[in-house]
Amino acid sequence: MSSESREIAHDQHTHPTNRAYLWIFAILFILTAVEVGLFYLEEWHIVPRGFAVPSLIFLSTIKFVLVVMYYMHLKFDSKMFTGMFIFPLALGGLVIGALFLLYHVLPHAYIPALLGTQ
Repeated sequence: MSSESREIAHDQHTHPTNRAYLWIFAILFILTAVEVGLFYLEEWHIVPRGFAVPSLIFLSTIKFVLVVMYYMHLKFDSKMFTGMFIFPLALGGLVIGALFLLYHVLPHAYIPALLGTQ
């Protein structure tokens, strides 16, 4: 019985340098500090109420994308893998958005109008 082994060919790409990883780390660190600062700014009533939550979601999304692109090497992989990752993520985002709309926006907009207690 003979065993044959061969190397599977795949696209070779250069990984980011250590310097690039340190830059990404610094950006993530700064974004995290901004997130913590936003929490306290809203707690101390320096920024308007309701400003921090959308800002935190936006900053968290940026951090998520950076981690996925560089530390998980998705930026350098095949576009098929990117699509396999992005599609369920987008679908989950749509479900979360629909649930938010259903439970937090629509009841306040339509239920008082239906009851006649505007």
